Amino acid sequence: MSYKNFTVATDTDGIALVTWDMPDKTMNVFTEEVMDELEAIVDGIVADDATKGAVITSGKETFSGGADLTMLKRMFDLIREEKAKDPEKAVRMLFDNAGRMNWLFRKLETCGKPFVSAINGVCMGGAFELSLACHARVVADSDAVKMGLPEVKVGIFPGAGGTQRVPRLTNTQDALQMMTTGKSLSPKKAKSMGLVTEVVPADELISAARKLIVDGLEPVQPWDKRGFKAPGGPIYSAAGANLWPPAIAILRRETKGNYPAAAAILKCVYEGLLVPFDTALRIEQRYFTEILQTTEAGMMVRSLFVSLQEINKGARRPAGIEPTKFSKIGVLGAGFMGAGIAYVTAKAGIPVVLLDRDMESAEKGKAHSENLIAQALKKGRTTEAEGEALLSHITPTADYADLDGCDLVIEAVFEDSQIKNTVTEKTEAVLNPSAIMASNTSTIPISGLAKASKRPKNYIGIHFFSPVDRMMLVEIIMGKRTGEKAMAVAIDYVRAIKKTPIVVNDTRGFYVNRCVLRYMSEAYNMLVEGIPPAMIENAAKMVGMPVGPLALNDETAIDLSQKIMRQTIKDLGEKSVDAEHMKLVDTLVEKHGRLGRKNGKGFYDYPAKPAKKHLWPSLKDLYPQQDPDAINFEEVKQRFLVTIALEAARVMEEGIVVDPREADVGSILAFGFAPYTGGALSYIDGIGAEAFVALAKSLQKKYGKQFKPNKLLIDMAAKGESFYQRFDPYREAASKEAA
Repeated sequence: MSYKNFTVATDTDGIALVTWDMPDKTMNVFTEEVMDELEAIVDGIVADDATKGAVITSGKETFSGGADLTMLKRMFDLIREEKAKDPEKAVRMLFDNAGRMNWLFRKLETCGKPFVSAINGVCMGGAFELSLACHARVVADSDAVKMGLPEVKVGIFPGAGGTQRVPRLTNTQDALQMMTTGKSLSPKKAKSMGLVTEVVPADELISAARKLIVDGLEPVQPWDKRGFKAPGGPIYSAAGANLWPPAIAILRRETKGNYPAAAAILKCVYEGLLVPFDTALRIEQRYFTEILQTTEAGMMVRSLFVSLQEINKGARRPAGIEPTKFSKIGVLGAGFMGAGIAYVTAKAGIPVVLLDRDMESAEKGKAHSENLIAQALKKGRTTEAEGEALLSHITPTADYADLDGCDLVIEAVFEDSQIKNTVTEKTEAVLNPSAIMASNTSTIPISGLAKASKRPKNYIGIHFFSPVDRMMLVEIIMGKRTGEKAMAVAIDYVRAIKKTPIVVNDTRGFYVNRCVLRYMSEAYNMLVEGIPPAMIENAAKMVGMPVGPLALNDETAIDLSQKIMRQTIKDLGEKSVDAEHMKLVDTLVEKHGRLGRKNGKGFYDYPAKPAKKHLWPSLKDLYPQQDPDAINFEEVKQRFLVTIALEAARVMEEGIVVDPREADVGSILAFGFAPYTGGALSYIDGIGAEAFVALAKSLQKKYGKQFKPNKLLIDMAAKGESFYQRFDPYREAASKEAA
């Protein structure tokens, strides 16, 4: 029998080699068709007396990325439609669909013939669960091989037997940590945990897997044998008593109760280890069905998987423009940002000219890359040869003539429009007419900066976030006269350096910084109101923000906030900045010399290691403090998410961002907007526009006009619309297909 996604070849020893190689995919993924074919293969192997067992491997460089989550998204949409008609039937349908992969794997492991998974590359999620259901796992000894169960990162959990097989193969503590963090494992780590059978050289992978079957691999899992005991010991034991209370506390500390899937993992493992394996799988299926119905799962799968993939593949790239192959890129300014941009460019294998006012400054910028490489070498994340190759791509210079031949030049000088205009004029004097000029400005409108350019259609914003080497998002800003060619080149560049591009139209602060400034601005309001600084920081973290607003302001630098405020007042007038906020920042910078983390003192004090940073004790003395017990802590938490979400809604109304996918992905990747919500707009959609408007109005009455809902939201509330309905990112593509 022939299959679309698999080939099956049986050797003279009666061992079938099942090779998974989907013809229309760059990576194997589980789809309904794949599961149908896999079940047919298992049935065929069982029915053939001449077949002794099977080895499952991949015909691609990777093994598999797991389940096709776009299929899961379609299931979410279908269930929503069915729930409106018959809720009970919809849940039953979801339960059955949720168990499909689970019971297929159970069929494989109880079929009576041995199966071995031969893992040649990345093996994640459902693919690793398939491998765990096999009677043995052989893994290629390669740095390219990573295994894991990362589902919790997109709001779900390992629902194809992962929560039951992992804690029956390794100790419970390691099993919980692996699944609740979603971290991947190297071959050696997986072997040490007992999750794989053998680690062998890559060229011996298939022969080693076959040998296990030839040598008499037993087609029975440990948990199906009489007297099986889990490696971590029983739940009701001294070991269990020492594990479970701290595990629950740690989960609460890390997730703040915001991630239902992470809590479900603990429940599945705890309850599953108390019962026989088949009953445990039913328990897992029940919790998986429950999690799939949560708002968090739907929003996280959509934003952190489906939308993120679409954006990374160039969803917003203009059609009909040839992809750019970069031969040389220039970076103006070798400070922290410029040096970081040079590093990520060189890391992508693109030659980069790093220019500053003198060679000493330019060389110092290159030294930043040397330091990053040294850190990576210590952690085993690179080799000396790779480090040398990266550095060979960076040419420090003080001569603008060296920019000749650049396809793209990125200006990353001081946040001063006059300085930026000067370097633009000098750069364009040596650039080819077709080359693109970009600014890494964080707040100054691109259209204004483009006035200094002789070819504004080739002028664009490419806004990185700090630190450049770690932050995955890049904002591409379209000026009023920026052309599509510049946009395409910018997207090509961001994709080349393996970061995520979002496209926004021009405005002061663009998209991300407008939201971030609202976040920090609300913290300023709270300080002025006398809310204790520790409560401000804790409220933000409890609602899902990775860093409190005061700590974030320290990272970005308080004196930078001061410069931005002063530039805004200069451009827009005194009323454009809250006078109390200006006073607070001036007091910190000028009276107390507190610039932020960079000089060791800001809202926090930064003592020498190993001591940890702590809030500046005198911060609470700047304003009369409220009684903490009299403060509505839930409202403090709400204020942070609502103020950011309102700004995202305003940005959509103004046409600064036109695609809700970019607004959501951008808010999460740039400043960590509560990932469990799916992003700033998905947060509103999850609550519902009507309920969100009511919440915003209640906060407006108590705390001010910054919570006033805009006309777009009020209209959406009246019509019962969501952002993904109002600004459907797929509508244009669907209409083209229909035509």
